Amino acid sequence: MTEKTVYIEQRKEGDYAIRKPDAERASAVTPTQGEAIEKAREMGIQHPHIERVRHVKGGNPDKWRRG
Repeated sequence: MTEKTVYIEQRKEGDYAIRKPDAERASAVTPTQGEAIEKAREMGIQHPHIERVRHVKGGNPDKWRRG
């Protein structure tokens, strides 16, 4: 079975969207990043691509990490 790819990204409204690549609409929207990760796992995605939303040493918000 192949792993499905989804992205968890912060929207301009401040909440978080779970999107498939090239999708126009989000599969789901949650108020927090943690809830979005949990929802993706409920959808069967074990390792979503998660947008980094804070500045950390060695990484900026424009980077992605695997969950």
